[in-house]
Amino acid sequence: MERSINPEHGRTGVERENVDFSEEYCVMRKKIRAFIPKLPLAVGCLVLPLIATALGSNNTVKAQTSTTPKIAFVSFRDDNSGDIYLMNPNGSNLTRLTNDSVSESDPAWSPDGKQIAFSSNREGYSDIYVMDADGSNLTRLTNDPEYDIDPAWSPDGKRIAFTSGRNDSDRDNNSEIYVMKADGSNQTRLTNNPADDGDPVWSPDGKQIAFISSRDGNFEIYVMNANGSKLRNLTNNPTSDADPAWSPDGKQIAFMSQRTDNRDVYLMDADGSNLTQLTNNPADDDAPAWSSDGNQIAFVSFRDKNPEGSNFENYNPEIYVMDADGSNQTRLTNHPSTDYSPDWQPLTSKARR
Repeated sequence: MERSINPEHGRTGVERENVDFSEEYCVMRKKIRAFIPKLPLAVGCLVLPLIATALGSNNTVKAQTSTTPKIAFVSFRDDNSGDIYLMNPNGSNLTRLTNDSVSESDPAWSPDGKQIAFSSNREGYSDIYVMDADGSNLTRLTNDPEYDIDPAWSPDGKRIAFTSGRNDSDRDNNSEIYVMKADGSNQTRLTNNPADDGDPVWSPDGKQIAFISSRDGNFEIYVMNANGSKLRNLTNNPTSDADPAWSPDGKQIAFMSQRTDNRDVYLMDADGSNLTQLTNNPADDDAPAWSSDGNQIAFVSFRDKNPEGSNFENYNPEIYVMDADGSNQTRLTNHPSTDYSPDWQPLTSKARR
């Protein structure tokens, strides 16, 4: 399925106007997460090893109980497949939660900080799973032959929004937003559009969901009511915007934009006004994630080159943290492999992502 989009001028080298969604989506996000493809593994944009194996592993290391909020993230450091790790907000006390030869991605903390939802292709295609914060009690929530990715908890912990390519045989696997109960039941479709919708995130009051959509020709950040009604375009510019992250007080949304020649992290009010650029360097910066007190933002940066090469060409994605105004940008991970997709553990049951 081809659609006209504005040319992209990032480091990926994509500079043409007709790009099908699976390539466009991978181009936009292959540098920041283990995107499970919608098409067979031979898809040209696939840059991560996706090896289907049986469920489970007996080698998972349990995290230590701590009152310090953790940052969950994905890394390829141990066996060249994406696994979920935890670290302290200063980068210390690294703990591996999953340990298998398949790819896990999109870790998302529950509002009470006791569980992590994530996507995994351990059964041959990507589904949503949930595990305890120490890596135990793994439970599969979705089971569909199409991809299910991008889990996002509602603030009350009762529902999980996600991106899916199901029910779409006539649309070349375009993605839509779904929601389900936290136990995986009552899976309900929220968006229904020939374009692609994905990357949902709840507002702290649970009344709205921010997400990305290509319905206007390129990816923009939209907001809709939690039942899928009253869609509004917040960004509305000719380049791609993605990775919305709602501030804990609900007043702002951090996101990635390609408004310059590379990807940077921006901040806007929840109504789309008062745009502020937080990062500004020749490398790409993506995937913002707020601390639950709203004082800091973790993100992925490609400013550190890896002379030996990495999963993503010669750029070495690492996890950084900065103050909410963009100051004090500090590197948390330092490894020649790929680290990306950070998510910050809530401080208390009332703290919200």
